[in-house]
Amino acid sequence: MGVPGLAFRGELRADDPVVHGSRTFVPVLTEQDYYRAEIDQLEVFAPLVPVERVWVEHPGPLGADTPKTHTTALDSPPHRLPTPARDVRRITGMRVVQAVPDGHVRDLRAVTDTYEDGPGDLWARICSEPDWHAWALTGTTPTSTRISADLLWVE
Repeated sequence: MGVPGLAFRGELRADDPVVHGSRTFVPVLTEQDYYRAEIDQLEVFAPLVPVERVWVEHPGPLGADTPKTHTTALDSPPHRLPTPARDVRRITGMRVVQAVPDGHVRDLRAVTDTYEDGPGDLWARICSEPDWHAWALTGTTPTSTRISADLLWVE
């Protein structure tokens, strides 16, 4: 969500739009509040944001060419193309996509940066998005899996 010409904010979750009078609004929560409601099975209050200030993320394809120059116009949020984890220095806490034989898996977070284990092999540990947020909310360490950095893309 954001205000064109000023700023944008990501890492949010939205619900179905609602109409009040002649205006349309979208209930928007931070991801942390969204997962708190899911974990604790709570009804939460979501601020209503005018629909013209809400953008919907459309994840880019893995392997898309990364532009050689990076320019951002302030009229919409910046486009984020998935980047090979091998090419990113710090990935802890970042959303990642895992390439699998029949496609890819999203809604994952990196719980470590990439690290070397063996001659030139790069790895990272990942967990599910809900487990990542539960870690902050409850202190429960997430179950993580070691994945080759060659199979991970950072969003």
